Amino acid sequence: MKFAFAGIDFLGSVFDGLVEAGWTPVKLFTRPCDAIYDHNDVVVAHARRHRIPIQLSRILPDDIERLAKEHGRDVALVVAGYPWLVRGWHGRVRFALNIHPSPLPTGRGPYPLFRAVTDRYESWGVTAHVLAEQGFDTGDILAQDLFPTDPRESHETLLVKCQMAARRLALGPIGRELSERWRRPEPQGDGSYWPRVTDADRTLDFRQDVDEVLRRIRAFGRIETIAKLGDNRVFVAEAEGWREAHRHAAGTVTHRHRRQVVIAARDGYVLLTRWSPVPLAEVPHLGR
Repeated sequence: MKFAFAGIDFLGSVFDGLVEAGWTPVKLFTRPCDAIYDHNDVVVAHARRHRIPIQLSRILPDDIERLAKEHGRDVALVVAGYPWLVRGWHGRVRFALNIHPSPLPTGRGPYPLFRAVTDRYESWGVTAHVLAEQGFDTGDILAQDLFPTDPRESHETLLVKCQMAARRLALGPIGRELSERWRRPEPQGDGSYWPRVTDADRTLDFRQDVDEVLRRIRAFGRIETIAKLGDNRVFVAEAEGWREAHRHAAGTVTHRHRRQVVIAARDGYVLLTRWSPVPLAEVPHLGR
């Protein structure tokens, strides 16, 4: 099977899995990345190794028509981590599918991993579905890979689990059984759409228990949460904490040592171990 891949490194494991399943890549559709939170250097390297063309602009129906003319209408368009709605594939290519990092129909939307951690889902998964042209992540389901989560799940661990699950889908049910599954997909029915997170979603509330504060910090990880310290705010990537009775007002800075800051929470203390007064996105030369 020939395929065009639309995405970035976030779910680039799909590209690897399809190649391992015997598929032949013919084009990469990707987008500019900031090299801080989003990356595409790995999928670009794959494309160069396979000597296939790379397109950074949004996929239009004419691009799909050109793809079909050059490689035949049996070519598959595989979308994974691509931000734009792809339209115009019906009648041009036989297969068009999306790999989404949630157990659909739960968690439609641009990036559901944060909420999966904050809402303490006991299981999660990745879904392959027919690419819908009228809405994100609503197409009929072709296959799912479900897995348990851990009580101390973090953004980074959940991301890796999704990447591994996406590769399993590509290598197995999609890479080897797509034609059969295409004939009998399962409609999603009613589901939930989770919009893009805001700064309010990332802001820590020290009136909560220590466990809740730490869970939110883990949920965003290197994407960073926001802590208000008096009139200032800092951007937090990592923290630890413990329960301890105290009489401090929630949010009070109770101790400092070098780069470590201790803040009172409802039932204990939160120790900020990795933070900055400036968000990582504004200081890419510093890294972390």
